[in-house]
Amino acid sequence: MKYALCNEMFGETPFPEAFATMHRLGYTGVEIAPFTLNPGADAVDVRDVPAERRREVRSQAADAGLEVVGLHWLLAKTLGFYLTSPNDAVRASTAEYLKALAQLCGDLGGKIMVLGSPQQRNLLPGVGYEEAEAYAAEVLRAAMPACADNDVTIALEPLGPAEGDFMLTAESAIELAKQVDSPHCKLHLDVKAMASEKWPIDAIIRQSRDWLVHFHANDPNLLGPGMGEVGYGPIFAALRQIGYDGWVSVEVFKYEPSPEEIARESIEYMQRVLN
Repeated sequence: MKYALCNEMFGETPFPEAFATMHRLGYTGVEIAPFTLNPGADAVDVRDVPAERRREVRSQAADAGLEVVGLHWLLAKTLGFYLTSPNDAVRASTAEYLKALAQLCGDLGGKIMVLGSPQQRNLLPGVGYEEAEAYAAEVLRAAMPACADNDVTIALEPLGPAEGDFMLTAESAIELAKQVDSPHCKLHLDVKAMASEKWPIDAIIRQSRDWLVHFHANDPNLLGPGMGEVGYGPIFAALRQIGYDGWVSVEVFKYEPSPEEIARESIEYMQRVLN
């Protein structure tokens, strides 16, 4: 397994320091939330991140012995973008922003963009699910040429009902990816989210084998793998069975006792499971 960490858990710790800690703990990849490139800003637009800053972050990761996996929280802390909006102008601007994110991802050396961002995709008043799905497919199709140009894949992230009401299952994400119909639009799976589905997590992984390109390790308690009730033996067995060779990124939503301790416990647990 290739292990990565999502960088927002380290807050405003300078990137070189955070990256060095990740590598010391045994991680070889870092997944970047775009809003961390401009910490403290109320709203983020990655088009404002200069080329010099992009080169700097890529170099800082490489100097620490890390590969930039890609981006997640794509639309978090942005203004005016919405994946399932009935407004033509909003959808067009969202597609343009996804293109800019693909450029940023490529500039940083990343290959994957995890599209979660529930607050920018949940159903709006008067919009039914199938209509929203068609809107989302339209936005994503428009972004595919930029993804191809930058060798980036958008990985659609199903999220459970606690997060919202659009794309709640792996099956629904695969259906959307089929509508987009591009090799640059695939599936991301997250343990916390899968725990809300009717199928066992290992079964979902096997059912999704033809679409899966990225994976988040965590627990429904919002902490890291092995820090809650979900056991990873069947999960990693399923990933091995389907020949998954992508990253396993640890993404948590609670940072106690500390980001470093969570990162350490997470990777030590995953290594024990595999050994």
